[in-house]
Amino acid sequence: MALSLFDSRSDDPWDSFFSDPFSFPSSLVRSPFLNFPDHPSFARDVAAVANTQVDWKETSDSHILKANLPGLGKEDVKVQVEDGRVLQISGERKCEESQSGDRWHRIERAHGSFLRKFRLPEGAKIDEVKASMENGVLTVTIPKLAPPEPKSNVRAIDISG
Repeated sequence: MALSLFDSRSDDPWDSFFSDPFSFPSSLVRSPFLNFPDHPSFARDVAAVANTQVDWKETSDSHILKANLPGLGKEDVKVQVEDGRVLQISGERKCEESQSGDRWHRIERAHGSFLRKFRLPEGAKIDEVKASMENGVLTVTIPKLAPPEPKSNVRAIDISG
């Protein structure tokens, strides 16, 4: 049985248009096999992590990761290398503050903390990692070590006599 985030058991055909796509169906929340917190923000937090889209490209001299982080500035994002070879990108999307008298009709944009980790391959120059942020796209560049010079398998043999 495939698990779906969308509960289609409602009698009202219009419910699917107005329901929160990031909320778990109540049948899953109360399942004895799945221990999800019974809190609507849990699924939204999961979505914030899952929706942090990252592309990883390897070139001849580096690894380049690009993360879509719309609406965030560089002060909202942290890039770290931990345990030697694990690149961690984390941050927080803050919820917009309300003024008194404001009434929200929908809140669909994900907010909360996010975290992505990537194990970097052998040969990455961990001490030379660089990150930049432009137009909501974080670019992390990890240079590669130069490949070792191939050793020649040819050995000159002296001829005696």
